[in-house]
Amino acid sequence: MKPMRSRHSVDTYTEGVLSGDRVLLGQAITLIESSLDSDQELAAAVLERILPATGKAFRMGITGVPGVGKSTFIDAFGSYLVAQGHTLGVLAVDPSSNLTQGSILGDKTRMERISHHPRVFVRPSPSGGSLGGVARKTRETMLLCEAAGFDMILVETVGVGQSETAVHDMVDFFLLLMLPNAGDELQGIKKGIMEMADGIFINKAEANAMDKARIAQAAYSQALRLFAPPASGWHPQVAMGSALNEVGLHTLYQWMLDFQQKTWQNGYWEINRQEQSIQWLKDTILHRLSHIFFESPAVKAHWEQTQAAVTNKEIPPVKAAQQLLRLWQEGYRQPGIDKPEGQGA
Repeated sequence: MKPMRSRHSVDTYTEGVLSGDRVLLGQAITLIESSLDSDQELAAAVLERILPATGKAFRMGITGVPGVGKSTFIDAFGSYLVAQGHTLGVLAVDPSSNLTQGSILGDKTRMERISHHPRVFVRPSPSGGSLGGVARKTRETMLLCEAAGFDMILVETVGVGQSETAVHDMVDFFLLLMLPNAGDELQGIKKGIMEMADGIFINKAEANAMDKARIAQAAYSQALRLFAPPASGWHPQVAMGSALNEVGLHTLYQWMLDFQQKTWQNGYWEINRQEQSIQWLKDTILHRLSHIFFESPAVKAHWEQTQAAVTNKEIPPVKAAQQLLRLWQEGYRQPGIDKPEGQGA
């Protein structure tokens, strides 16, 4: 990532975010997304300062099968939330170009109504081609938005691979969008995603698809009964509607209110937030260790030949990994990083 053109002080970023300054909020998020060590140190200081002002928003994760209309849904549901008096932060995590690492879907352009609303902040962020791009940066961006005063946060997933799990681990309520094709979808959807869902919304239930939508609603409701009761004490719901025609949005909003009330009362809300913070801690440590490992001169010196040996079937990946880890332990040097235990000076 290229260096930022300019950096502000910790005080400037902090005061700007806490006052709801959109420009400084955007710049603070850009700082968070930077991979430069100097920017990361500054970003960590800003996060520490704004932390007391976070945690008050309702966080919803949104995922769905291809073609379900996530952006159209978020535009419609976001408009509904604003009409209820909420302020909204939308974090749309896009798949990234392998060449440029840039955002290629342009979600913001498809959210025409909310992207220009004065009480909505939309941040389309590239995933960086990795799950870590979702988990690390989106958590931090979410906290900045909360500190800026947004009381509703919607996080749209990439919609592929394990990104759903990453987003599920940072939100309060996880919504799964489906199409009115129960037979096909039940065969294709992963059981794990169904188990994570706190609610399923069958989108695109317009006039010509109502019969299929009703069948799908019954099928998903039956499928949810096969899973063990969730720890939240909340029973996942299934509804159908149309984001395009703004049908069914009130039902989703009522789910959110009921879910929040129930989990506040039974203590799950706070327990879940605490567990998510610990998961964030673990993910950050793993990311940092991975960065340290691959930046090691010893590993860099042997990386190409090790990859070649693996692809040529000269050595199994497990043994290759063991060799690289041994090289890292024996040869890694970096100021400020302790040597692995048992190694000499």
